[in-house]
Amino acid sequence: MFICPLFTVHCSPPTGLRLRDAISESEGMMESFETLLQRAEAAHGHMCAGQILGVRMALLGLKSLGIDDPLGADRKRLVTFVEIDRCATDAIGMVTGCRLGKRTLKYRDWGKMAATFVDLSQDSGVRVVAMETSRDLARQLHPEIESKSRQQMLAYRELDDEQLFRVHRVSVHVDAAELPGYKADRVVCARCGEGINFGRFEESAGEKICLTCAHPALRYWGENL
Repeated sequence: MFICPLFTVHCSPPTGLRLRDAISESEGMMESFETLLQRAEAAHGHMCAGQILGVRMALLGLKSLGIDDPLGADRKRLVTFVEIDRCATDAIGMVTGCRLGKRTLKYRDWGKMAATFVDLSQDSGVRVVAMETSRDLARQLHPEIESKSRQQMLAYRELDDEQLFRVHRVSVHVDAAELPGYKADRVVCARCGEGINFGRFEESAGEKICLTCAHPALRYWGENL
């Protein structure tokens, strides 16, 4: 059975990091903010407020962990949990190099603009949450702009990290079975005959059954009659 890793939150205050700090102290390894935005736009297909938030969330998370080369020397230290399937998630994956297919990007469908950046070498991380007040701040900062989207795109470049995000230090243990390179026996579901990887099955009456056979309500598809 698959068990979701849990976060243990230690209520430490926000780090107070500013965007310019996140860039300047790591510019030897990380690309500039503008370059990262360009790459995010190319990967996602358009520029939006979510892309800007995602890039900044990732920079803040990496900075807080002391990771300045996520695509190179530090790539095996990092796993990222994202909690929403929106624009920011594409930007976070682009900056961190974490990918679903590499098993370093973990998706939790919780509908929150939040991400946790985990340093595997320490079993610890930072959970970065975009605050609800950011939209009001954008409106206050740029009342001369009618479009809410354009207000946010400009303001999210200008506001300080502590105005945009709440940051918690957390402890996160990622089981070895959830990491890249993990090898496990492949089993075949006794009901549907489909192969199952990574222990995603249940046992009933001595049979190994895939999760969607054991719990049909989990299926996102219906059978054509």
